[in-house]
Amino acid sequence: MFFNSIDFFIFLLIVLFCYWCLVNKSIKLQNILVLVASYVFYGWWDYRFLSLIAISTTIDYFVGLRLYASRDRAIRKRWLWVSIVCNIGLLGFFKYYNFFVESWVEMFFAFGYTIKSTWTLNVILPVGISFYTFQTLSYAIDIYKEKLKPTKDFIAFATFVSFFPQLVAGPIERASNLLPQFLEQRKYTYHNVSSGVKLMIWGFFLKLVVADRAAIYVDAVYNNIDNHEGLSFIAATILFAFQIYGDFAGYSLIAIGTAKFFGFHLMTNFRRPYFSASVSEFWTRWHISLSTWFRDYLYIPLGGNRVVKIRWLFNLFITFLISGLWHGANWTFVIWGALNGIYLIIEVLWFKKDRKGIATIFLTFCLINFAWIFFRANSIDDALHMIKVIFTSPGRLYIGSGDDIAASIYATLAIAILLFVEFKKEYFDTLFSISKSKYEMIRIIGYAIVVFMILYLGVFGKSQFIYFQF
Repeated sequence: MFFNSIDFFIFLLIVLFCYWCLVNKSIKLQNILVLVASYVFYGWWDYRFLSLIAISTTIDYFVGLRLYASRDRAIRKRWLWVSIVCNIGLLGFFKYYNFFVESWVEMFFAFGYTIKSTWTLNVILPVGISFYTFQTLSYAIDIYKEKLKPTKDFIAFATFVSFFPQLVAGPIERASNLLPQFLEQRKYTYHNVSSGVKLMIWGFFLKLVVADRAAIYVDAVYNNIDNHEGLSFIAATILFAFQIYGDFAGYSLIAIGTAKFFGFHLMTNFRRPYFSASVSEFWTRWHISLSTWFRDYLYIPLGGNRVVKIRWLFNLFITFLISGLWHGANWTFVIWGALNGIYLIIEVLWFKKDRKGIATIFLTFCLINFAWIFFRANSIDDALHMIKVIFTSPGRLYIGSGDDIAASIYATLAIAILLFVEFKKEYFDTLFSISKSKYEMIRIIGYAIVVFMILYLGVFGKSQFIYFQF
């Protein structure tokens, strides 16, 4: 079920009515309703994969209880490994099995050996598996580190794992933030509904107008690279930077807004990343829930920056290399992650942390865009071809024709509005704040304009969110 579909709005209205009008007196019944709704929401894609969520939920629920009950370090470590093996095992099997088999065959072929028979599987990647496995895994790790006490309420825990607004593409919530909210009484408030609606409106603008309009030009160039030249590749890559931002930040805002309707508060996942003055700052602003997950559960356990410099640099690199692999079973994502790791190593060795200005923001944007080429390209060969052409044959800029031209113009207009809003938020947040009562009419007019643009310029249909494939 897609957020940008009529099915979802009908589903949401039905669930909200039942939640606030029929079972609003009981936390347990509300949790059961949300749990059932979450399984229906996920099962809309493929009900067969509901078993994976149920398995991950059940394992980590009982692992959490056993970790807390035992004081023996060896026994606790074995229980933690049960969670790690089961969660990473499920993720690795469905997402990476074919990737590693095919890579193994290609490696042997490069050394002159041909493996004629391999056993690969024709399996569909379960939507959201990268997200909910990380969410349940962090629960077990936090209990092992004695940062969290487990819950004995299985329904609350199962609802935390499968909470439908953020189930398939995050934010990746920590149990310490979200789980207690399922154990407390929720109250219907105008503020939650109002702020939820605003977040959803802006989220749909980012998805339907910014991302999906930009995608028309991006797909035309990236899926037909032999017929385009350097300037077209540059333009398509810049548009892709805003496409993936609009797509994923839009999803996050819709998820956060939807959760507010039910009285829940999810973490902020994006904070104006393209105003970053360094790559390290970018990763404190982009996909914050994943960045902090890798920081807390991989980078710091490896030693973080509390080790000798060469080991520190290795920790940075390996963290981003694995982050790249997390995004997809393709070498393009591995190279993308490696590039970001190299950027951070260079920053540590040669740049000061107090850099801030237009030049550093522009340089960071260029570096991030260069890495996006590998992220978006259909193959490594395509990415290398595009980079070569960019530096050797700028050529002419592809404009398109008919609807393509209109899509490019609309996308550019939407991006300009996005940058204006984020520029004000970044540098003049308290100036003419439309949240104040005396600017109520300005606020209403502003949101009315955004809604009009969504209805008039939005690309409607069943356009999948980019991060669903991860």
